[in-house]
Amino acid sequence: MSTLGQRLDEATRGLPAPLAVVDLDALDANATDLVRRACGVPIRVASKSVRVRHVLDAMLARPGFAGVMAFSLREALWLVEQGVTDVLVGYPTVDTGALHDLAADERAARAITLMVDDVAQVVIAQRAAGPGAHPLRVCLDVDASLRLDLGPLSTHIGVRRSPVHTPQQAADLARALADRDGIDVRGVMFYEAQVAGLPDSGPLIRAAKRASVADLARRRSRVVDAVHQVLGRQLELVNSGGSGSIESSAADPVVTEVTAGSGLFVPTLFDGYRAFAPRPAAFFGLDVVRVPAPGYATAFGGGYVASGPSSRSRLPRPVEPHGLALTSREGAGEVQTPLRGSGADKLDVGDRVWFRHAKAGEVMERFDAVHLVRGTVVERTVPTYRGDGRTFG
Repeated sequence: MSTLGQRLDEATRGLPAPLAVVDLDALDANATDLVRRACGVPIRVASKSVRVRHVLDAMLARPGFAGVMAFSLREALWLVEQGVTDVLVGYPTVDTGALHDLAADERAARAITLMVDDVAQVVIAQRAAGPGAHPLRVCLDVDASLRLDLGPLSTHIGVRRSPVHTPQQAADLARALADRDGIDVRGVMFYEAQVAGLPDSGPLIRAAKRASVADLARRRSRVVDAVHQVLGRQLELVNSGGSGSIESSAADPVVTEVTAGSGLFVPTLFDGYRAFAPRPAAFFGLDVVRVPAPGYATAFGGGYVASGPSSRSRLPRPVEPHGLALTSREGAGEVQTPLRGSGADKLDVGDRVWFRHAKAGEVMERFDAVHLVRGTVVERTVPTYRGDGRTFG
């Protein structure tokens, strides 16, 4: 049986590198597994982790997936133009031009829900919208981090995201927004980054994740109930989770939907999870342009470093052929990427090396097209967001 590298080599022979590919068999298997893990709870696709409109459309056409979580309001407006009917913007925005366009477009205003955690964000949105605007739909972003009150050793585990943490804070924000004309509070969102985005790399981390899941299971229902009491009606959406925490979020009866994106492509940051078996689906290929010394080979391009803390975990990883590693002195280079290891002695000028990125969607910003491979055949070549002339980050 041919190796992954051999399959990708055969499928892309004659195509110029650097190039990006998605293995459709792995993508399909990952999508099926996400639906299984969600146990009937609809999955909202995180576009930030995909950034290929064709793949987003393909996921939305599958049973078990419903709606998109966008990372930009301008992106959300564009997706609605392309026919997406349900877009939750995952982050607050103060883009007054995009807010004006949203409020002026009845179809967009019905399809898009803004994320807020501060009245000031809504004040900006309403000023941008102007008089006679269509109502704006909003979702409250509730901080899902774990806060341990240990006296002088009190600690915060998770990202510093929303200032809204307690049921009372959520109720106060809901009340302030409900009193404003033209604002429709649709629901609440909880993103537990310290669970969904943190690999199971050790006993302390696993213990922190268990404690966070237990805390959130208690607090999430209290927040939902507090907001419900203020609004006097049930919430339309309670969003939670990510690719690494689908099971715990979907198990909570108050959750109406979960979000996943990275679990489709499975970048290297998701290799250490126990919740699911990683099936890498997205790769990029570089061509060897020189062999400077025994045990070394140099590929053209490759400086696709992921966002986040500056560490080796954010660097791309050579995976095919085996026995290759980045050099500590140069890492992944803007124009050239030196490789070393036992696999380098088997490489000749013109050979292709396949890499995985540390984060799922970011690598697609580097390419204007992605080749969709099944077996040893490119079934289709489709534009990325960049290829569609759209950059939102």
